[in-house]
Amino acid sequence: MSATLSPKRKSSQRRGRAISHVPPRQVQELNDAALNSIRAYLRGRQSYDAFPVSFRLIVLDTKLEVRKALQCVVSAPLWNSEKATFAGMLTVQDIIHLIQYYYHTSSYDNAAADVETFRLESLRDIERSLGVEPPPLLRDHPSSSLYDAAKLLIQTHARRLPLLDNDTDTGHEVIVSVLTQYRLLKFISINCANEITKLQMPLRKLGIGTYVYASPSSPETLEGHTPYHPIATATMSTPVFDVVHMFSERGISAVPIIDEDGIVVNLYETVDVITLVRLGAYQSLDLTIAEALHQRSPDFPGVVICTASDSLGTLLQLIKKRRVHRLVVVEGEKGGRKGRLLGIITLSDVLRYLIGDVGIGEVAEPPPLAAEHPPEQVEPTPLSMPAGEKPEAVDPPAPEEEPPEAAL
Repeated sequence: MSATLSPKRKSSQRRGRAISHVPPRQVQELNDAALNSIRAYLRGRQSYDAFPVSFRLIVLDTKLEVRKALQCVVSAPLWNSEKATFAGMLTVQDIIHLIQYYYHTSSYDNAAADVETFRLESLRDIERSLGVEPPPLLRDHPSSSLYDAAKLLIQTHARRLPLLDNDTDTGHEVIVSVLTQYRLLKFISINCANEITKLQMPLRKLGIGTYVYASPSSPETLEGHTPYHPIATATMSTPVFDVVHMFSERGISAVPIIDEDGIVVNLYETVDVITLVRLGAYQSLDLTIAEALHQRSPDFPGVVICTASDSLGTLLQLIKKRRVHRLVVVEGEKGGRKGRLLGIITLSDVLRYLIGDVGIGEVAEPPPLAAEHPPEQVEPTPLSMPAGEKPEAVDPPAPEEEPPEAAL
């Protein structure tokens, strides 16, 4: 069911954890210096540098029907062919809003018929009907620094940033690529490997992620809330549409599935709902999570779990090796019930920490201990290259990249 961040050991080789001889202050200093080096590196790199060597980009015309769009992708840039201009992004959240709208305002027969002819250009009308704030029309230039692009992702709570240029012959906009949180973090993990090894402080101590209000050390709960507040949770018997409502209302992309003891048994994601829509199974929203999971794609990678004591460096190493969009934080063997839900860490949380929690119009300042200069060795030896060449780019994106990564 799950993959874990911490490496497993054979029982016969299990030993007590060695005591670290590195003073806590020195660990903090190494962490802060590594953060500054990463930020300095991103300031000196363009968004163009993060492009894969080879990739495909699918752009959808706003006149295209939603049903046809979903047969290709679940996220893509939109193009207004009448005005020859960029028109925003199609995201999974748009489809979640559409499902919720029809489920509340129409019969199944009418909804099924309408969805067959519903065009992408009308998605913003659905958001207005639901009272949902429309997403900002984000864009950036490929030559902008990766640091500025990362700040824009943080400031707007976006998961992907379209990169646009202008055609010098026609003057028209050209959609060059889309920078996602995952691609940016993988670029960092590849090209700042030396700095990542110094990020050894525990995730929770760094404030990365969202954690439940109640814990073994603080078992009381807030009045009117579950012990897992502020994280949205569900059980195997929860109807799919109840989870769809959580997706739409909270702007989240995944909900942990727990048992009666709070043990994490699975994860239900927005892409699981899209699978039902692709199959034309609109009525399946009345199914329970347990029933809906039988229709999940067989290539589902599993739930990636970690503990609050795991390090940021270990997490980034994992992102380097495999496609990870969120981690479920669970209690370890000590101090609580093993496997019990403790928190959620999204790519947004990781990126916000690495770049600095900046508000709109504000500038993220580096830690005071760090020097404003690029790292002496921002890349490991296997990735070294002659001056002037591009750094190592990430692998080509799969048709569906993360959603997100908003905090649950």
